[in-house]
Amino acid sequence: MVVFRIRASHRRRYAVLFLFILLCLFNPLINHKPFRIIGGSLHYFRVPKAYWKDRMLKMKACGINTLTTYVPWSLHQPERGVFHFHKQLDLEAYLNLAADVGLWVILRPGPYVCSELDLGGLPSWLLRDENMKLRTTYPGFTDAVNTFYDKLVPKMVPLQFKKGGPIIAVQLENEYGSYAVDNNYMDFVKQALLSRGISELLLTSDNHEGLKDGGVNGALRTINLQKLKNEDMMLLHFLQPVMVMEYWTGWYDGWGDLHHVFPPEDMVAVVREILRQGMSINLYMFHGGTNFGFTSGAVESPSYKPIITSYDYDAPLTEDGDYTPKYHLLRDLFSREKLPEMPVIRWKEGYEAAIMYQHLSLWDSLPFLEKPFKSQTPVNMENLPVNNGNGQLYGYTLYETMISSGGSLKSGNSIRDRAIVFVDKSFIGVFQFKTEELAVPDGKGERTLSLLVENCGRVHYGKTLDLQRKGLIRDIFLNNKPLRDFTIYSLDLNPAFIDRLYRAPWKALPLAPSFPGFSLGRLFVDGYPSDTYVKLPGWSKGVVFINGQNLGRYWHIGPQQALYLPGPFLNGGINEVLVFEEHEADLKVLFEDSPDLGMTVDIQ
Repeated sequence: MVVFRIRASHRRRYAVLFLFILLCLFNPLINHKPFRIIGGSLHYFRVPKAYWKDRMLKMKACGINTLTTYVPWSLHQPERGVFHFHKQLDLEAYLNLAADVGLWVILRPGPYVCSELDLGGLPSWLLRDENMKLRTTYPGFTDAVNTFYDKLVPKMVPLQFKKGGPIIAVQLENEYGSYAVDNNYMDFVKQALLSRGISELLLTSDNHEGLKDGGVNGALRTINLQKLKNEDMMLLHFLQPVMVMEYWTGWYDGWGDLHHVFPPEDMVAVVREILRQGMSINLYMFHGGTNFGFTSGAVESPSYKPIITSYDYDAPLTEDGDYTPKYHLLRDLFSREKLPEMPVIRWKEGYEAAIMYQHLSLWDSLPFLEKPFKSQTPVNMENLPVNNGNGQLYGYTLYETMISSGGSLKSGNSIRDRAIVFVDKSFIGVFQFKTEELAVPDGKGERTLSLLVENCGRVHYGKTLDLQRKGLIRDIFLNNKPLRDFTIYSLDLNPAFIDRLYRAPWKALPLAPSFPGFSLGRLFVDGYPSDTYVKLPGWSKGVVFINGQNLGRYWHIGPQQALYLPGPFLNGGINEVLVFEEHEADLKVLFEDSPDLGMTVDIQ
């Protein structure tokens, strides 16, 4: 008898192989004919609605036959009982447009989606429950999922392939094998979809480390990867035919990083090998787009770092929809059949700089916020009594209290994520992500201590999702005594506040404006608006609004040095330019015809 001994370090690998062989044989059929998915990820919430069709036609012209998209719960249900499925979030219109263009659809409705979104696309109001256990069968979570799916899924059921629509498959959750804290959870998600009428092929999607724990009976397991390492080659060799659900065409960037790039030849070589093995593939991302507003997430490891506004991803189509060498190489690879003509590139334009001519300090803007909340102890953003009892979603929170002495101000690791500190409106320092102590100068009598705390983005991936409450989450200490009696202002910079702000008593720009503060200027567009890029040399850190539309964050530390401004956000004629700046400003905003994503580094 021959006995085979397997090293302990290899047992898990072969267990995964065996599991895949049993569960992952995949030979999709469309109209009873074998069909290979050549997919590309394109997110409707990251691309202006006016450009949806342009991006889809460019996908089609490259040889893509299937569009994949996440469905971010947080955007569709910003408050309990409030659902948004219109305008930029009109998912039905998006999927019907994909069908009109001739693309099949793989829908990825979460509830958790990751996608480098704030809290992985989960609504932050879930965290008002101090016992919340996200991505589990905890009743507070499953009840909320059921309520969301009651609204979402009936909109999707008529768009399934079996009913004449474009949806050929639906993904359950996202990379749950890397989380895997509840053995019953994936079955709950599956039943939540099936019971509401989903009847197409079900998928799960996991990276190499999560394959063992991420699946569920009745759903095809697929893999996510970028470079074909030896263990990946073993998997792909033994598991034919299979699908690579996320082939990462590039990567995302964090503030303070370099811009990550993946050489086109290296990327296409892996795609070619995947196709040679007879597998289906989805390119994540085919077109990345933009994290408009405060939607970007953050990483927790090796240390906290927020994600930049651009989601260019070094994808085959750039953030503004231009072709890249990756696009052309892929088109050559996919062109076994005659492909449609490539749509023309949209014109980019530089405009005259906007000179900021009015200014409003943070302190003068406070009367235009919602009524402040008073509390003996600090209250985190999510538990503030704002937004109809749903807490503060994004942005900044101002905490003020009275002090009678100077000394050592200690954060107690309670500041999430960054705080600018003032005494009687005079700047004294910043609590960065790792700062633990600031010196408060001595003074006479009682003085006002103010902390402007920014939520820089909730972590989107990992084991700490339940801990992503923002603002002051616990006590802070002056001379080792916890501070008390706070007045708390919610500065989420939402559209209603921005509208009110235009009615504030703005002042002519002083020679030495105070910051944090708002600056107002105008951009003139002659004729039909074109795409452009907002550049802010001499500015430090803040947020840009164009005609009330939140473009997202800028930060001088980079890598990103320009914000994408799509033409549809502009008007012919005069456009309002509003900038919230935290520290210092040049007071001139530039509009140029090219992006600047910063210095690059190859993905390792």
